[in-house]
Amino acid sequence: MTAIPATMKAARMHEVGGQLKIEEVPLPRLGSMDVLVRVRSCGIVPNLANILAMWPTWFPHMPQPPLPAIFGLDPAGEIAAVGSQVHNLKPGDRVYVNPGRSCGSCRHCRRGDTISCRHYAFQGYFGFSHDALQTFEDYPVGGISEYMAAPASAIVALPDNMTFDQAARLGYMGTGYSALKKAQVGPGDTVLVNGISGTLGIAIAVFGPSFGVKKILGTGRDKKLLKEIEALAPGIIETHSLEDGMPDEWARSRTAHGEGVDAFIDCNGPGTSHEPFLAGLKALRRGGVAVDIGAVMGAVSIDVHMMMDRNQRLIGSAWLTTSEGQEMADLVGIGKVDLGLLETHATPMEKVNEAISGIAVRHGGFSNFVIHP
Repeated sequence: MTAIPATMKAARMHEVGGQLKIEEVPLPRLGSMDVLVRVRSCGIVPNLANILAMWPTWFPHMPQPPLPAIFGLDPAGEIAAVGSQVHNLKPGDRVYVNPGRSCGSCRHCRRGDTISCRHYAFQGYFGFSHDALQTFEDYPVGGISEYMAAPASAIVALPDNMTFDQAARLGYMGTGYSALKKAQVGPGDTVLVNGISGTLGIAIAVFGPSFGVKKILGTGRDKKLLKEIEALAPGIIETHSLEDGMPDEWARSRTAHGEGVDAFIDCNGPGTSHEPFLAGLKALRRGGVAVDIGAVMGAVSIDVHMMMDRNQRLIGSAWLTTSEGQEMADLVGIGKVDLGLLETHATPMEKVNEAISGIAVRHGGFSNFVIHP
């Protein structure tokens, strides 16, 4: 292995909305249960510029790391060093780093529900309450850096047939995968997905067939892009453009006796109208499950009495667990899933500001934007 330097290059933000500056900083401190990862690829999302500039205004109750901060949510690379109490990982291992951090000792963490921890935060991104500031103090370095430290428990081992660039999409792919798990879909089931052609929704098209589902019904607006999504799993995926109307009646018509879908996963983003979300709820069968991962904003008018009478559930799902990330990597490893559909746009860290500002044009969820530190 290459000798580990005392310092590293990282992209740091000094003021909200300001340019990221490439600076020489000390290597992060390594705890006894941590690993040091040489980052080779870090995923960035289309709305990152808005998040860096507007997050404190939009969500003041969800803090970002104290400035100057090193951002970067979805890192992949190889292990450079391990802490003294890490025994099942070693330098040279190819890995993805799940950025979800929790305290590890509260009652939620002790029972394995780390995402419910009040200290939960995305390393290099934002936290979910002001308690997350302690988490940022423990793990202050995000993935747009040459090296980062993370708990050994956050590591996903990568198969040889998954590139670092593909692995840098596991977080957003995993958000959809986790939704499928929470919906408990399986053979014979039909799933309705709003926003199937986007950054989140494409994960359902990619990983959904591995659950054995009978049908994936996807909605969006771009008819050409929807046809490309159908081609990912012919005979399983069918799509419907919202330009042709809301999806509830269409989805019901694709189920036996018009019963409705077994699960509805909404991947539409904060600025989307509530109408497609409400139509998705109407498409559910009795006993069906709805999962939201797209974060449609505002007070949504839901007929709770109807959901009760029909024995339905509505679940909010944030991110993925490391265990789910490993399942995804293993599915790729055995050839059940192919991430070769991702169209990677890689930018060196020195041009990170150009990359962040230039993501407006993309090929739906097929586009995969990464930084190479």
